[in-house]
Amino acid sequence: MKIKISHDSKLSWSGDALALSFFTDKVELNPELTQLDQNLDNTITELITETEFTGKSGETIITRVGGKNSLRKIILVGLGKEEDLTLDSFRQAGGNIARIAKQNNIKTLAIAINHNNYEDDILAQVISEGIILALHEDKRFKSEQKTSKITLDSIELLDLPASNTAIETAEKITSGVILARELVNAPANEINPITMAKTVEKIATEYGLELTILEQADCEKLGMGAFLGVALASDLPPKFIHLIYKPEGIAKRKLAIIGKGLTFDSGGLNLKISGSGIETMKMDMGGAAATFGAAKAIAQLKPNVEVHFISAVTENMISGKAMHPGDILTASNGKTIEINNTDAEGRLTLADALVYSDKLGVDAMVDLATLTGACIVALGNDIAGLWTTNTPLATQLTTSAQIAGEKFWQMPLEDKYFDQLKSPIADMKNTGSRAGGSITAALFLQQFVKNTPWAHLDIAGPVWAEKPTAIDNEGGTGFAVRTLVNWILSN
Repeated sequence: MKIKISHDSKLSWSGDALALSFFTDKVELNPELTQLDQNLDNTITELITETEFTGKSGETIITRVGGKNSLRKIILVGLGKEEDLTLDSFRQAGGNIARIAKQNNIKTLAIAINHNNYEDDILAQVISEGIILALHEDKRFKSEQKTSKITLDSIELLDLPASNTAIETAEKITSGVILARELVNAPANEINPITMAKTVEKIATEYGLELTILEQADCEKLGMGAFLGVALASDLPPKFIHLIYKPEGIAKRKLAIIGKGLTFDSGGLNLKISGSGIETMKMDMGGAAATFGAAKAIAQLKPNVEVHFISAVTENMISGKAMHPGDILTASNGKTIEINNTDAEGRLTLADALVYSDKLGVDAMVDLATLTGACIVALGNDIAGLWTTNTPLATQLTTSAQIAGEKFWQMPLEDKYFDQLKSPIADMKNTGSRAGGSITAALFLQQFVKNTPWAHLDIAGPVWAEKPTAIDNEGGTGFAVRTLVNWILSN
């Protein structure tokens, strides 16, 4: 499927289907659309009237075209209220149009969007992102591949004098989102510490990135007792993955992204029971998936920023070697941790990864993880949590997220809540009470950051979709890749 910029007008374009956009309560035809409507025997006005089309966000209508003309179908898409318009409105519109075109066996499609006051290139980029993500299907594990006799071959963007570079940027970013989706979707017998490392090796080879993989013995030498404590019960060896993108010349900034990499989480001896969502715990490496998805995109976009992509990858399993509730682990910074819940394992792997990253001398670092159910209780399935004491970093991340169309809400790092983690026999416990559970998890991680500006992102809700949206299918969403890429590009 090819997306391209077209210099044709709505009146002159010929192909299978033309998509037009409208704002809520402003479903009216300008002179050009009035002429087009007349050319189409009033198809547009009749469609608006008969379907009571209002232009609300996500609303899509399609019909066959009457009269003698080269168009087969007209698609109407709603953008919502003009005053509520964001860049993501266009991304969602692109996705909605692509979905309805595919469902109706459209082969060639043109999209004419009311582009308001946004720059042409950024609009072309986000519309293209929506199209590509909406059309992505993960059928790797289907024994029978159903294919349509008619496929959507080309999409042209009309009335949008953008450069082809904008579309290329969208293709690079979405390649990272799709990698993250497919990593999250893959079952634990496909993606495990060994195969995750091989996946990253392929990225490093293809794009010329530096790669270091620390094996268990290497991690032992570095004193990564928290990470290795989680890995004890697995029959598969842990892999500490450090992927580096370096630009040509002197980098303006040096950043680190650390993703939680639990390829399967059984809960350990605090076993997750049936109904707890254990069958979805293949997605507990969603932070690592987003990290390496961002790496793939950045390797193609080539910003003048050095970026370290890091994940301590393992399984949390059950065996005679498993860590016990009550055990005390020692992290690589010397902090001791009393384990009062083996199902709070992600923060243990992140602890050693944060200590490692903090020693790299980066200007800022961000960790992201499917860390707590408490964050979903607080913010629901669509919004991720953000914790940091660094105001400039918080602003950078929230601005990047807004451009990405990904929702974050900054949460408090309430120092008093750390009292819940105090242990009489160690420096801290690994969990507190249920109340404020996502906050105490962030406070736990903070103990392993010394000097570097740091932010923690809890993406437990948005990393997985229970039902399709305009641009996401059911399953892995690739959440946070676009935000991370925007953050890196903004530095």
